[in-house]
Amino acid sequence: MEKKGRLLLIPTPLGQGSMHTIPPYVLEQLSGIQVFIAERAKTARHFIKAALPEKDLPSLEIFELNKRTLPEELTEFLLPAEKGEDIGLMSEAGCPGVADPGAEIVRLAHQKGIQVVPLVGPSSILLALMASGMNGQGFAFQGYLPAKKLELAKALKKLEQVSGKLKQTQIFIETPYRNHGLIEVALASLKSSTRLCIAAELTLSTEFILTKTIGQWKKATIPDLHKKPVIFLLQAL
Repeated sequence: MEKKGRLLLIPTPLGQGSMHTIPPYVLEQLSGIQVFIAERAKTARHFIKAALPEKDLPSLEIFELNKRTLPEELTEFLLPAEKGEDIGLMSEAGCPGVADPGAEIVRLAHQKGIQVVPLVGPSSILLALMASGMNGQGFAFQGYLPAKKLELAKALKKLEQVSGKLKQTQIFIETPYRNHGLIEVALASLKSSTRLCIAAELTLSTEFILTKTIGQWKKATIPDLHKKPVIFLLQAL
C-alpha cells in the first residue's frame, strides 16, 4: 500500500515586512512542497517567492480554497496526498485553520487518514491575547460580530455578560473599514469598568497594542485604525 503524504499547515506573515516571524524550520519544509492549498493563489505565490526566491513558481500546483469552492472539490485537493505527496495549506495571513476556511480541508484530511502537521508561526489572536493582560486561562474567539449598530450593541453587551459570569476573555475582529464604528458602539454600550484591548497591525513596525477600561478609552485619543487589521478583546470586571 502506497504511503500517504502529509498535510502541512504553513503559517504566513501577518503583513508586509514581517517575514522574520516565520521560523527557519517552516521554510525548510516549504522548500520541499510542490502542491499547495490557499485562499488565493496570487497571495500564496507572493509569500513563497519572498520566502524562497530560488523556488520555481511556475512548477507549483495551487488549489484555491475560499467561499466559492464546492464541497466536492475538497476531495480533489487532497488527491496528491493520497498518492504520497506532501501538501502545504496556507492562510491569507497567520495560521491556517484558525479564523480561516482551511479548517474544512483539515477535517477532511483526518477523515482520510492523512497526517496533519501544524507548523509554528504568528497567530494574531494569540499574540493579542498574550499582550492584552487579560485572562489567558479562559477565553473565547467570537470571529465577526454583527455589522448593524443595534445588533452590534446587543452582541457586545452579551459578550460582556458572558465575560463577567465566566471570568472569560472575549476576542473578536471586524472588517478593517468598520473598526472605528465598532469602537464607537463599544464605548457607548459597555460598562465603564470593562476592559477593552485594541491590538492593531501585530508584528509590523506600526504595531499598536493598548488595554484600557471603557471609561479610560472615552478620555483617550483613539489611533487611526481605518483599514488596518485589528484584534479586539474585552473582559468584564
